[in-house]
Amino acid sequence: MSNIQNMSLEDIMGERFGRYSKYIIQERALPDIRDGLKPVQRRILYSMNKDGNTFDKGYRKSAKSVGNIMGNFHPHGDYSIYDAMVRMSQDWKNREILVEMHGNNGSMDGDPPAAMRYTEARLSEMAGYLLADIEKKTVPFAWNFDDTEKEPTVLPAAFPNLLVNGATGISAGYATDIPPHNLAEVIDAVIYMIDHPSAKLEKLMEFLPGPDFPTGAIVQGADEIKKAYETGKGRVVVRSRCDIEPLKAGKKQIVITEIPYEVNKANLVKKIDDIRLNNKVPGIAEVRDESDRTGLRIAIELKKDSDEQIILNYLYKYTDLQINYNFNMVAIDNFTPRQVGLQKILSSYIAHRRDIIIARSKFDKEKAEKRLHIVEGLIRVLSILDDVIALIRASENKADAKENLKVSYAFTEEQAEAIVTLQLYRLTNTDIVTLEEEEEKLRQQIMTLSAIIADEKTLFNVMKKELREVKKKFGNPRRTELQKKAQQIQIDTASLISEEETYVSVTKAGYIKRTSPRSYSASNMEEVGKRDDDDLIFVTSAKTTQHLLIFTNLGNLIYRPVHELADIKWKDIGEHLSQSITNFATDEEVLYAEVLDQFDETTYFAVTKQGQIKRFERKELSPWRTYKSKSVKFAKLKDTSDFVLTVAPIMLENVILVTENGYALHFPIEEVPVVGPKAAGVKAVNLKEGDSVASAFIVNTETMYVLTQRGSLKKMAVDQIPLGSRAKRGLLVLRELKTKPHRVFSAGAVKNHRDDLNLFTLDQQDMNECLQITSKTGRVIDVNLADLSLSERTSNGSFVSDDISDQEVYTAKLI
Repeated sequence: MSNIQNMSLEDIMGERFGRYSKYIIQERALPDIRDGLKPVQRRILYSMNKDGNTFDKGYRKSAKSVGNIMGNFHPHGDYSIYDAMVRMSQDWKNREILVEMHGNNGSMDGDPPAAMRYTEARLSEMAGYLLADIEKKTVPFAWNFDDTEKEPTVLPAAFPNLLVNGATGISAGYATDIPPHNLAEVIDAVIYMIDHPSAKLEKLMEFLPGPDFPTGAIVQGADEIKKAYETGKGRVVVRSRCDIEPLKAGKKQIVITEIPYEVNKANLVKKIDDIRLNNKVPGIAEVRDESDRTGLRIAIELKKDSDEQIILNYLYKYTDLQINYNFNMVAIDNFTPRQVGLQKILSSYIAHRRDIIIARSKFDKEKAEKRLHIVEGLIRVLSILDDVIALIRASENKADAKENLKVSYAFTEEQAEAIVTLQLYRLTNTDIVTLEEEEEKLRQQIMTLSAIIADEKTLFNVMKKELREVKKKFGNPRRTELQKKAQQIQIDTASLISEEETYVSVTKAGYIKRTSPRSYSASNMEEVGKRDDDDLIFVTSAKTTQHLLIFTNLGNLIYRPVHELADIKWKDIGEHLSQSITNFATDEEVLYAEVLDQFDETTYFAVTKQGQIKRFERKELSPWRTYKSKSVKFAKLKDTSDFVLTVAPIMLENVILVTENGYALHFPIEEVPVVGPKAAGVKAVNLKEGDSVASAFIVNTETMYVLTQRGSLKKMAVDQIPLGSRAKRGLLVLRELKTKPHRVFSAGAVKNHRDDLNLFTLDQQDMNECLQITSKTGRVIDVNLADLSLSERTSNGSFVSDDISDQEVYTAKLI
């Protein structure tokens, strides 16, 4: 029980997670800044090299290599090792592959590799340069997981692998994304920095201008590359390489030959084909993946007369044909994760290679000195060979012979050992000249190595020479094209809509829909789908490229592109505005709707119940960002009891307002200023206390009607209300009664044909205006306004039925 400790859960979790985080940061997910390798990659390369599984020998089963790596160095799942090995063999993930693999090692389509028992692998020649001189005590070694073998903590790395192959990984609190680069360009930058240790970034970028992805493509944004090389963070645009090829019959096709780095080709082709199937952009006839062993090729066949640039821009914006690549250059530097720029990566690599070359030179110098010492002894032996042979024959054993040589001829222990172990056949052709040549060569080598160790300039010359050799052997042309500026993708949304004929309808309660000509033609007007208490106030033929504007009595404007309206049968009810418009009130009603081609200079007027009037322009109503879910104001109301009575387009006509108490005011619309949609407007009529506006309409005919709440109706000449000014009281159009006085229910212009803007019907047999009056008891009375005779201005008109005065009017509408 003495081992039990009382600790808080917070301390335990903090301590354990801290250790775990430290491990996966340092020992799993992030690359070392010196050799650019994660621990699993380093162990794979070291183990395969140790087992002789190199480029100059035959391939070996991947399972055998994985088993050796797991058993000796990497005590984790075999899949994690094999996955890392496969990735190092994929030439679309690495700029220079480090493992060569026979068999299925996956594909750009995201296909998994074959199981390790089926594939064979060996190190690439390039990998040999990462491991070169590892046997010369050039890098520190550490015990493996079970203390049975030692493994390197870093590789000698004869080229800057971190930049050449890049890295990607996620650990606790850190992630890294370093893009691949061109080997020749990286080496040129390293060589320049060796000569100019404090080189400016701009100068380094003359040699290393940007990433070079194995999949090619186009990188845009020189400023962002510079920012990334400066700070370790930045974002560039990577765009596919696309060409337009002509086909027969005037058709064209877009051919994609290079796609962005780490984009799944199969998913990309599927996404493009989905766009074709859903007709999100018109003009795509077929999408084909024509890739084969010779290279990548995706063909997008276009319909005749399609605009290839619009289609291409759409695909750039909405598919992985163009992506953003985010630099996040994090690497382990001196056991610590750091976000590093280009200068730091290059300087760390140069410092690493300096240590490697010094350690290698010391090892080679020590080895050469040992050999020189032996050669010097052998040269001496040849001059006294017979005496030495006699001495050895006279000795009792090997140890005695060595001791006699040391005492008699002053040979050292090492020289005596070499003499007594010299095989007799070597004496047959032992030539002093050969030994002297070897002696001279060794002295020269020792002198060179001493110079490298002692003189930094000589050391850096060796470093540059070796880097140039790697460049000469493995350098290859850049694949990725760099463009200075990222091109902005501009899509004319109208061009993405295929033009179709349709019918648009709107009801007073706010149900909207578009209907195919086929469904519309198969029905008559009365069969429209709507609630029994609702009225159809707008229906028109339209094109899917047009726009629908809906004005409500609460001063709200709703916008819908016609192509976004739900396609619903004529006999079905349609979609209610509250389903998408979050601020559509329960008591809100549609006053007016129209379909238009563009937001031009057309002017509207709006009048509210409390006597405010305004004019505003259509161009101010152009679509807003949140139009799908929110309406915007076209009229500001005084309070919650106020609402809009009338809204309609207007030219330079006159308007008439009629109040409930029977006052009519006639004035030119020029007196009303044009203001913004959110403004309240100005006073239209000087209302008495308790009075309000009953109707407002444009004067475009010679006659008008007035209907009272008691069901009395009259038609009168417009010129009985002389033209005046805005904000006056107006003239009475009713005679005041002491008992049961008449109050205006509605008023309007009397037209002689169906030219109203709000509603049209294909049945135009009756060209006269008909007023349909519904009493509060539900009785419906239709009155043909053309049949009415003209009345005096002060007349109260005639009742539309004998009992309407007692029932009173509930609704009235022109049909």
